Amino acid sequence: MPRKVLVTRRIPRAGLELLAQADCDVTVLQHDEERGLSRQELLHSVGGCDVLLPLLTEPIDRQLMESHPALLGIAQMAVGFDNIDVAAATELGIPVANTPEVLTEATADFTWAMLMSVARRVPAAHDYMQSGRYKIWGPNLFLGADVGSGPDGVRKVLGIVGYGRIGEAVARRATGFDMEILAHDPSKRAIIEADEKVHWAELEELLRRADFVTLHPPLTPRTRHLIDGDALSRMKPTAFLINAARGPIVDESALVDALRSGQIAGAALDVYEDEPEMASGLAVLDNVVLFPHIASATDATRSRMAAMAATNAVAHLEGEKAPNCVNPEVYGSPVWRQRRRRRSI
Repeated sequence: MPRKVLVTRRIPRAGLELLAQADCDVTVLQHDEERGLSRQELLHSVGGCDVLLPLLTEPIDRQLMESHPALLGIAQMAVGFDNIDVAAATELGIPVANTPEVLTEATADFTWAMLMSVARRVPAAHDYMQSGRYKIWGPNLFLGADVGSGPDGVRKVLGIVGYGRIGEAVARRATGFDMEILAHDPSKRAIIEADEKVHWAELEELLRRADFVTLHPPLTPRTRHLIDGDALSRMKPTAFLINAARGPIVDESALVDALRSGQIAGAALDVYEDEPEMASGLAVLDNVVLFPHIASATDATRSRMAAMAATNAVAHLEGEKAPNCVNPEVYGSPVWRQRRRRRSI
């Protein structure tokens, strides 16, 4: 019987090659990088597969999973999985896997690229050169903010919200700028307090003291709109906000107001509350730098993510525990066994 894997959108070759080597019949629904999938396209196609390999761009909800009682597993190519109703998947006997850890260093690197870009006005200066406007050097040309201590010798303060693998990697890079590092993550307080180079801070103190605030928590009900109008009002007017985590962590309309009024100095965003849409007014501000969700976009990182997703998909097909399963309690449950029996008939 063919082993059918449905890949929702084109992924790097490393993943597709691994699936081919495992003798899988692979269907890629969407090859156009500029277009996603409609709900109907996905619902129409998922019924013919054994394993679904989606991206964050596809909502995988109860209705979709219930429409396909023979689905053996979901192997998402992403670290986050808030687009998947994992509770429903567990109830229905469907193991769900993701691709953790592999993008830590790439995302930490890009967090610093974002920070430097907005602090030193890099995109604006680049556009100035490309448009042919540079005629003569001047002492007031594209004045930005110091990231290191600067001429006054005062150390800058980096506030890291969310101190998982990416938050820790961002902190390691900050030591090269001789920054004072504050971190807030209630689930990691002991780890933060044990690190001699990082200081624990309550969120209010972190926002009040930091020159740069970088966001790295997962998206949960607790972290949704964690950075709202009140939080932004606590930041310095010279401070910058950087978000490479999840868009809904920031109240984007409140951020537009804060940037427009000068409540904070600037922001750099790689993710958006209603991605790919942006809050009204955000795109025209000159104190924000915007990126199209590319924090993990290195060739090596994305290839490794694709290979990990494919490995998880093959495990789903074989009835083995996927290496990166987020709901391992599903294995051995009656509903999981029932799905496996349907596949063998």
